Amino acid sequence: MILSEKLYPHLLEIDRAARERMDVMLPRMMEAAGVTEELKARDPMRWVGLMNTLKAQAEEIVLTELIYQ
Repeated sequence: MILSEKLYPHLLEIDRAARERMDVMLPRMMEAAGVTEELKARDPMRWVGLMNTLKAQAEEIVLTELIYQ
């Protein structure tokens, strides 16, 4: 793919698709888990923990959907 100059456009497309999928998925996951600005103000450490967990879950889903298949 490098010699045919198709690798980098392909990688850019996968990166774009992954970012778009994350941008759609993460807010939905946050809403389902009850992660709000109110929680952020009331208990910032819990908010950070939940956000880290949700982000890791979303990244794993995206990797499974776009990369590993």
